Amino acid sequence: MSKQLAVGVVGLGRIGTHHVQTLLGLDAVSVSVTDADPQRARRVADELGVRAVATPEALVESGVHALVIASSTPSHAPLLELAAASAVAAFCEKPVALDLPTLDRVREAVDRAGIVVQVGFQRRFDAGYLAAHEAVAAGSVGRILVMRAATHDPVSPPAEYIAASGGIFCDLHIHDFDAVRFVSGEEVTQVYADGAALDAPWIDELEDVDVSAAILQLSGGGLVIVSGTRRDPLGYDVRLEVFGTDDSIVTGQDALSPIRSVEPGAGRAPDSAYRDFWDRFEPAYRAELAAFVKTVRTDAPSPCSLEEARAALTVALAAERSRAERRPVSIEEVALAQTPPNG
Repeated sequence: MSKQLAVGVVGLGRIGTHHVQTLLGLDAVSVSVTDADPQRARRVADELGVRAVATPEALVESGVHALVIASSTPSHAPLLELAAASAVAAFCEKPVALDLPTLDRVREAVDRAGIVVQVGFQRRFDAGYLAAHEAVAAGSVGRILVMRAATHDPVSPPAEYIAASGGIFCDLHIHDFDAVRFVSGEEVTQVYADGAALDAPWIDELEDVDVSAAILQLSGGGLVIVSGTRRDPLGYDVRLEVFGTDDSIVTGQDALSPIRSVEPGAGRAPDSAYRDFWDRFEPAYRAELAAFVKTVRTDAPSPCSLEEARAALTVALAAERSRAERRPVSIEEVALAQTPPNG
């Protein structure tokens, strides 16, 4: 039997609470929790039968072996630095940071401490995305000509969330950027992006958008078309299509896809489309935490490292700059602009 692994979960919103439930379902894992809202922490702890403590510092002082960071984006970097200073492994939801210097500071602290960090890009653990990755890697798709990535949320998040999210490219599309790199096995070299506040005009006051589109250029020469909306009236729509010289494949298109065909005889829209991220990706979320626990126990390399997170963030920052300046932006330009003078 596996040795008991003590895990502390920081942040008990929807995904954090789901993470607690997943961890409790794994063999020989005990869970403690904390949240910025003490009442929420006590309520979740009582409902799930785990221990609540006052602060993240109290979690590490209690002797946990690992932290699962599911709090708001601005807290991710400080909590990873806390994990590094305390020599405990960490799983961190995306994005790790909203700028490259902060992420690089975290990487340096993590490297000095020698701890394992896994970033929560759950699509890498989804059966469809894994199958697409394997098909491309095996060469059955041939040379990639075009990819299409889409993420359309069912409901726009509240203003306080968007205000701290880093914008639609760092928040919503960073999953697409990571998935494109994961499936293609190539790097993004240039981004041309745009967006608008069309569905919820108040988003414009936060200097963000709720409708987005981008064209990415891959290192192999292929192009990627990315689209997103903060609200989709039919449900949660996440897809990735790959068109190659030998095959055309798609993941995320099935009987629950929230899109309605208007072809004659095609029928009506699905009665039970994907409702949200958990409905669509529950197995992947569970698989990534199981992989994290296994990694901590076996001292294996991270299945999704801070280097992968940095690459996805660089694409997101290039997209945001492109949207703001209405021009193509190279990945190299963003990387150089955010490198400290002595770096």
